[in-house]
Amino acid sequence: MQQVLISLSSFGAAEVRRHGQHWFAQLSLDAGADGVEVRGELLNDPTGELPAIGEAVRARGAALVYSSPEGLWDADGALDRSALERAIAATRLLGAARLKMSIGGYGPGSAASFAPLAAALEGRGVELVIENDQTVGAGSIAAVASFFADAQVARTPLGMTFDLGNWHWVGECPLEAARACGARVVYVHTKGVQRLPAKWVAVPLADSAAPFRSALRMLPRGLPWAIEYPLAGDDLLAVTRREIALLREVAGTLGTLP
Repeated sequence: MQQVLISLSSFGAAEVRRHGQHWFAQLSLDAGADGVEVRGELLNDPTGELPAIGEAVRARGAALVYSSPEGLWDADGALDRSALERAIAATRLLGAARLKMSIGGYGPGSAASFAPLAAALEGRGVELVIENDQTVGAGSIAAVASFFADAQVARTPLGMTFDLGNWHWVGECPLEAARACGARVVYVHTKGVQRLPAKWVAVPLADSAAPFRSALRMLPRGLPWAIEYPLAGDDLLAVTRREIALLREVAGTLGTLP
């Protein structure tokens, strides 16, 4: 059965800050999720919240991912060691095995910093995965593909979080992105999108204007998928349960890779 996580930002920033991510993590698991992605930008008290969330989620045998809002490289293209250390510390405090970050200001002159990155990760028990964000510098196909090519040359194997929706924010086609980056993907953010006059917005998959099934079909099977689109309604538990069931239904229609 398809493993489905919930990115806790899906419940809306204001609501998550009001109730806390511990509350929404429990709701997600009650709805049948296999785990949760905890969002660093929505923590009110990281030192207190992270251990409590981690303990509650692990007690139910569910998976944990920590999402850092900071980029790995600063605007000058230097490895942001402070941001990396903060993210690793938060991941370990949560008790998660996987840390998600974007490449930030990584550029042509940044490749030499793979060695200190690898050194910082060694022995820490944390798997770093890179997400395509909503900026051209860290979310376009060219930027992401170039980064992973450099990582391969540097013998620093990193996996990718493939966000289905974010490609639209930078004017890219998710199908082309899947062709270019699919071999690196270890985790998928599912996100429907619609175009408003001035911007793209995230919507539930069933309301998406993009061919999400085609993109998912091009990615490796057996990867965890996370919901990262709005979950709202009078009966939030029922809404969340329905969306989890939808993802598992979608996974069942994709078949196997050639």
